[in-house]
Amino acid sequence: MPDIFSIFKQSVFPSYLGVDIGTTSIKVVEVKPGKQLPQVINYGFLESSGHLARANQALQTSTLKLFEKEAAELLKLIIHEMKPGATEAFASLPIFSAFTTVLDFPILSPKELSQALIYQAKQYVPQPLSEVALDWLKVGEYEDDKGFKHQQVLLISVPQEQIRKYQKIFKDAGLNLKALEIEGLSLARVFGGNDPTPTVVVDVGSRSTNITFLDRGELRMSMQTDFAGASLTQALASSLEINPLRAEELKKERGISMSGPNFELSTIMLPFLDAIINEVRKAIYRYEIQLKSAAKVERVILSGGGANLRGIEKYFEREMGLPVVRATPFVKFEYGSELEPILGELGPVMSVALGLTMREFL
Repeated sequence: MPDIFSIFKQSVFPSYLGVDIGTTSIKVVEVKPGKQLPQVINYGFLESSGHLARANQALQTSTLKLFEKEAAELLKLIIHEMKPGATEAFASLPIFSAFTTVLDFPILSPKELSQALIYQAKQYVPQPLSEVALDWLKVGEYEDDKGFKHQQVLLISVPQEQIRKYQKIFKDAGLNLKALEIEGLSLARVFGGNDPTPTVVVDVGSRSTNITFLDRGELRMSMQTDFAGASLTQALASSLEINPLRAEELKKERGISMSGPNFELSTIMLPFLDAIINEVRKAIYRYEIQLKSAAKVERVILSGGGANLRGIEKYFEREMGLPVVRATPFVKFEYGSELEPILGELGPVMSVALGLTMREFL
């Protein structure tokens, strides 16, 4: 199946950039071929703190609004500081920038499936097909109670206008945007692959949480909720009547604690963390109902900046009743020893950006 999100023809370059433009930050990683694994040779991370005080300071929102000028300026700044050797870049689209749905078909030939998908897309996609880019991947197969075999396909639709915005942002930053893909594909690449464990990846950003399901190492479904890290910060700011910037500092310093001197502070944030957990529970229920061949989720991987909240793993594990681990995407890369001290905190933040670069090394 052609990669219709590819914007330029593939070329061989010594290194590549993975660029993750989040709701309030930009993460960039530069990767080249290593001795045995891809090698991380450069990275940058830049966060806008304006969103803490003003909701309209986000780089993009779940209303599909991408603030091109602000995003382009931050990307230019981070590229200027990194001075990467590469100009070839891959970028991620947050799940709220795309329309996704799972469609059910009988077993068809590739040509028949392609035709059927276009027909079905006209009924489901909320925009004219001339205004979107379409992609799809098979996510399941099952046999019904009458013995008929079915296949399930994840349909992905992205507005052409959104793609043009990304093209302009990267052009303004002096980069060659090779391809765009939804975050779920990047997360599946870095956390799936040879690991068959049925997994839900909870990528907690500042203004949005991406909930991605993997099975047998591949993407099965992605969902999104607006409950995210900033919800906890705003709760602290309102309850303690302090500046949101100070609330963010307190959140990072104290984290989540179920006992001891920080317990009272935790009680302010817990209802909002519970809201994220409830969204994950609802997503798991929907996933297991909608995808007929879905295996029961056996593990939770916490990713994104929110995964660095102290105590979040233990709390998630207690509430979810599943093993919970923090993202360690660097295990699939070679890297310099200078990164060792910060890998624990850097890994969850860079997960999507790292997964983007892996598309050139698989």
